[in-house]
Amino acid sequence: MLTELKDLVEKGLFTESEIKQIMRKRTTFETALVRRVAKKGDFLRYASYEMGLEALRRKRAERINLPAGAPSVSDYALVRRQFHIFERALKKFKSDIGLWIQYIQVAKKEGARSLVGRITARAMKLHPNVPAFYILAASHELEHLSPSAARILLQRGIRLNGDSVEMWKEYVKMELGFVEGLRRRWEVLGIKVDLKGKAKEKQAEEGDVETMEVDDIEEDSGEAARREIMNGAIVKTVIANAAKALPKAELFIALHDLLIGYPSPQTLKTSLLDYLHGLLQETLPGDPRAVKLKATRFITPDSDIHAAEFVDALRSANEKIVAGVKDAWANNSGSEGEREKRKDGMAEVYAQFVKEWCEKDLDLNLKMYLITSLQNLIRKCTSKSSRSHKAAAALLSTHVTLLTHLSALSTPSSPLPDILATAQKYSFLPGARTSSKVWIARLDAEKTLKSDVLRVKKTWKEARDAARGDDVVDVWVWGAESLTSSPAEQRSLLNDLLNESIRIQDSPAFTEVHETLLDRYIEVSYSSSSDDKALLALVRQIKHAYMPTAHTWSHLFDLVAASESEAVKGAAEIYYHWTQLDPTESTVAYAGWLLRRDRAKEALDVVQSVRDEGVKEVVARRWRELLGANDLAKAAVAEGEENVAMVIEVEV
Repeated sequence: MLTELKDLVEKGLFTESEIKQIMRKRTTFETALVRRVAKKGDFLRYASYEMGLEALRRKRAERINLPAGAPSVSDYALVRRQFHIFERALKKFKSDIGLWIQYIQVAKKEGARSLVGRITARAMKLHPNVPAFYILAASHELEHLSPSAARILLQRGIRLNGDSVEMWKEYVKMELGFVEGLRRRWEVLGIKVDLKGKAKEKQAEEGDVETMEVDDIEEDSGEAARREIMNGAIVKTVIANAAKALPKAELFIALHDLLIGYPSPQTLKTSLLDYLHGLLQETLPGDPRAVKLKATRFITPDSDIHAAEFVDALRSANEKIVAGVKDAWANNSGSEGEREKRKDGMAEVYAQFVKEWCEKDLDLNLKMYLITSLQNLIRKCTSKSSRSHKAAAALLSTHVTLLTHLSALSTPSSPLPDILATAQKYSFLPGARTSSKVWIARLDAEKTLKSDVLRVKKTWKEARDAARGDDVVDVWVWGAESLTSSPAEQRSLLNDLLNESIRIQDSPAFTEVHETLLDRYIEVSYSSSSDDKALLALVRQIKHAYMPTAHTWSHLFDLVAASESEAVKGAAEIYYHWTQLDPTESTVAYAGWLLRRDRAKEALDVVQSVRDEGVKEVVARRWRELLGANDLAKAAVAEGEENVAMVIEVEV
């Protein structure tokens, strides 16, 4: 370092005292890097410090207006040190994707073009199934005007990651950029291509511009090729290949958004969108999200929601999605499971569409139009079998939620229907009675419209009795947040709910419900000031009154560790119950907790107390990964352990 540091002083960029401070900081960082088990954070902090130094050097050089001259060692030494730190880090953390990306970004920021190429090549070799590396490498090539190399990189990435939407999107984006670049270049050269088939050439001669029509000249292959390129032939080929390789709605949605936002000429944009939606219709004719995408094609992010064209486009989109829902209900092809999935999917898509637009700053009449359309569709769907009621749960819950949100806007001239009566009716439909979404929408409506508290509690009890399946946990915890005003009330209510949940222990949802309620109970009951006696009482209550899982003990232990509590007996009691369910995680966590409290000998005893051979090996490995040699040595000295190596080298 001597040469670079002397150069910094000679140039007047840093003082001698600052150089000494830099040396002390670097010594501290280097000391951290030689620990037995290196930590990524140490490398990143070191690199960040060097980046700060380089930024400061540049600002000072600019401020004092250093005279131009041949570069000296200090002009590049700090940047070179950043790269060296990342290289050292990657030797230890080759599998860390984030670290590779950070290194690439730092190299790009510093303008190290060849280094970026080498880093990305190494990263792609080590991690061939990570699309981000191919995208970064291709982006780097494009920035340096090498579209052919970028195309090769993306094609290689697609061969290995053909199921990546992001890879295909970047490939299409690159080809769009290629076409746009050609168009602008040809404009500069005076070459214009008529997309309908006529080519025009402008020649500037001695300040006069002469236009030569070539209508009656037979087009050569070059002119035809230019026309095809400008018409998006290359982009269309990539889109077709993408649709064939990955026929999923996510791909079409990503490509649609890309084409809408890309600054292409309107004629090309329209042509590509027409082609994309044609493929969409062929590839995914009945997919719910595809139906929505096709219906909303002409509603763009920059649409003026107050314009007449937007109103027409929204109405058209609404009618098309409603037709899709009706078709799904009428379509009896496929198995029963396929039919129900199709119905559920279309109902979810339409509910999402209506909710999305009603939450925007639309005219009230438009909102009421969408809600009325939703209500009419619900009438049609619920006039059928109870299975249809179940499939319509998304429609039912969305209708109640939107009516509740608009309740404040109700006027005598435009009254809303009786929201509570509507919500009650929906929650008792045969197929929808078990839907958690419908019950939560009803509960929110009753709370918002300030129903009698006893009535709300009664409804909530009905909801807990009836709700099943997905999101049932949300029903159980709803009142714990909505109907209590103090920690004591919440704790009492959660205790009642935990006891009540025991009755559904034969249900598939029991474990999740009981575990979630117990987590909330623990959070309310435990405080950072808890002493050993209070913590022991809580642990014994959990063990004997409820049905704790390994997750329960882990959650309570995390609270104890985060609070820096010294409740040693309570922590030991948690570990005792936890280790019977998960010996690996409990041992590593408890031993680490002891070590951080200068109880190295006790921590070592915990690690060595493991008897199961399989668990013992994993615990030893995790122990070494978790703690560095320096930390262990310090802890051993603090504990008065004579044989420091005994703590560092855990005997297995």
